[in-house]
Amino acid sequence: MSFGDILEDVGSMGKFQIFHILLLSFPSLILPSHNLLQNFVAAVPNHHCRIRLEMNGSRYVNVTDKPQTEELLQVFIPLDQNQQPEQCRMYSSPRWHLLDLNKTWGNTTEYETQMCTDGWTYDDSKFKATIVTEWDLVCDWKSLKRISQSIYMAGLMTGAIVLGRLSDKYGRRTLLLWSHFQLAVSGTCGAFSSSYSLFCFWRFLCGVAVSGILLNAFSLKVEWIPTRFRTSISMSGTCLYSLGQLFLAGVAYGIQDWRWLQFTVSVPFYIFFSYSWWFPESARWLILNDKADVALKQLRRVAKMNGKEAEGEKLTTTILKSNVKNEQLVTENKHGVLDLFRTPVMRKIACCTMFVWFSTSFAYYGLAMDLQGFGVDIYLIQLIFGAVDIPAKLLALLSLSLIGRRFTQGTPLILAGSIILANIFIPKELKALRTSFAAIAKGCLSAAFGCCYLYSGELYPTVVRQTGMGLVSTMARVGAMIAPLIRMSGDYVPFLPMTIYGGMAIIAGVTAYFLLETLNAPLPETIEEIENRAIKGAAKDKESKRNEIPLQETHISLMKHSV
Repeated sequence: MSFGDILEDVGSMGKFQIFHILLLSFPSLILPSHNLLQNFVAAVPNHHCRIRLEMNGSRYVNVTDKPQTEELLQVFIPLDQNQQPEQCRMYSSPRWHLLDLNKTWGNTTEYETQMCTDGWTYDDSKFKATIVTEWDLVCDWKSLKRISQSIYMAGLMTGAIVLGRLSDKYGRRTLLLWSHFQLAVSGTCGAFSSSYSLFCFWRFLCGVAVSGILLNAFSLKVEWIPTRFRTSISMSGTCLYSLGQLFLAGVAYGIQDWRWLQFTVSVPFYIFFSYSWWFPESARWLILNDKADVALKQLRRVAKMNGKEAEGEKLTTTILKSNVKNEQLVTENKHGVLDLFRTPVMRKIACCTMFVWFSTSFAYYGLAMDLQGFGVDIYLIQLIFGAVDIPAKLLALLSLSLIGRRFTQGTPLILAGSIILANIFIPKELKALRTSFAAIAKGCLSAAFGCCYLYSGELYPTVVRQTGMGLVSTMARVGAMIAPLIRMSGDYVPFLPMTIYGGMAIIAGVTAYFLLETLNAPLPETIEEIENRAIKGAAKDKESKRNEIPLQETHISLMKHSV
């Protein structure tokens, strides 16, 4: 009898599991708000240099406080190529003669200009306040906007590495409690940051906490439910994440001040922290860490809640220890990261999955973190981007079951990359078409992301599965961290960022086809097993090709005789 059989005895998917999964899933509706918050808290409104008129030699009045602002602006601000006021430059000296309303603005390139000297004036019709307007992250300082998102992604990567290891040492429940508390506090402090550097610091800690919640909530889910329910529970969690993107669109539309928006998406984690004390620690983790007596109490508590109190009383610490003996042996004989690269097949799996994870995350966040670039209402496109994920993931689920893992991993990436590249050639005036293409590409990347977890988990043998998954997850965080920085290249070559995002996605899709197919295949336990499986597969391919030659020759000879 395995540990899964014990879970079946104490209630399988009973009352406890339903409450347990629901309470663990609620944060999934808010977590996307933190991952994608940059789209709204760092939105860039229309702006131009702030101009002040000196009156009586001492007092200054903002030009925007005066009547006929549009006419006055032409005195101080030149026009760009789209006949809009320049965002970063102003005339070196006022051109009062341009106030002749009977003339057009004409060509102003002949007048000497300079960078803004008194800050900027922002249009607050869509965004009441953002970190861009708060700390003037425009013109020469606009790269700081991208850097703040990369710092948050660096927090995600740090959390995946550090908190993942700590959860193996101190337990899933303990780290989940801490992560909820850390996100609540750091998110609140970030909302009241007095400087850009403090804001980045608190956002980094938010990223660390988000990784801790994702990792430990997932572990607590799957370690308290039988194996046959894990796929459906995991997929339902990704759908909740998609719904969370829709939630963000609504909240951001209602709260257009970045401080209150950040505060609003952080406060719920105080509630999540308060009820997380109810969660039992993973019984499997407790037994593997010589705490079988505590695990026994937790299992009896679960059995009582599920109406299986009699079955719970039959359990003993001896039974629990004997049932996880095999898992304990695997845990004691775990391999290191270097073992992923020692043998040919494992080396190919590691290199290919690392690149696939990196490129999928890189292209996904490159597309999802610049909603203003499509020229469509930012709240509408966030709604579309969130909604498109749901059918994409459902189609991916069907494809995983009917066609195979390799096809479902590679094809959406190639399709997404091709659409991103095609979007470069669509004129900016066709905003609806460009947005539609971007939404389809984002849906394809979401489908590929959903496949990554299942496919990689089936490729890596049990002895290195946790190590391998940790490695590819880290690569995904690196991709997400670099993606905003690549956006900066668009300041010099407008089409370069999308070319890089699309090209990487296509190459990753092709790379996925070099991996083994795992549909309906048993999970490999050792590195030797995965090496032997690859050798047998190659031998079968050679044999099938060898058998094709005589068949073809026989077919040709029969045709000659018939003639």
